[in-house]
Amino acid sequence: MNPLTTFLATLFSKSKQIKMNVNSIYDIQINSLQGKPIQLSEFKGKYILFVNVASECGFTPQYKAMQELHEAYKDKLQVIGVPCNQFGGQEPGDSDTIKSFCEVNYGVTFLITEKIDVKGKNQHPLYTWLTQKINNGSINSEVKWNFQKYLVDTNGNLINYYLSSTNPLSQKIIKHLK
Repeated sequence: MNPLTTFLATLFSKSKQIKMNVNSIYDIQINSLQGKPIQLSEFKGKYILFVNVASECGFTPQYKAMQELHEAYKDKLQVIGVPCNQFGGQEPGDSDTIKSFCEVNYGVTFLITEKIDVKGKNQHPLYTWLTQKINNGSINSEVKWNFQKYLVDTNGNLINYYLSSTNPLSQKIIKHLK
């Protein structure tokens, strides 16, 4: 390889961060499970907890805790479940199947988005923002598994992320809502 090609290859391999053309999380577009646009700006003034969810995962019972959190803090917090099938193929269902599963098994009334990719070349812009410091201004992270959580404050700033093993009702999360 010539020096320019080597330099560009090195630069590209080290730079997986992409600056998005959005000013805040409130500018990101995502659809509901029913295919209707969700305006994240509607949640200004509330905390938002994003959780990548899957119906066939060992952490799936966390839906119950997510619903409890939603009910207990609905005036201060918007819980948003984000279906993803990238981890062990544990969210294979279509929108109707996911909706039915959540309602019948866990009584879910919080917002569920369309099924998206949370990592990789087809990563949804929401997760590009959540996982890259260049966009969120706070921290870099990688989604490791289903039910990883991202908490955004009332002004649209990323507070932190929590691994799958963190219960949605954990003090790590709730301390910010009090």
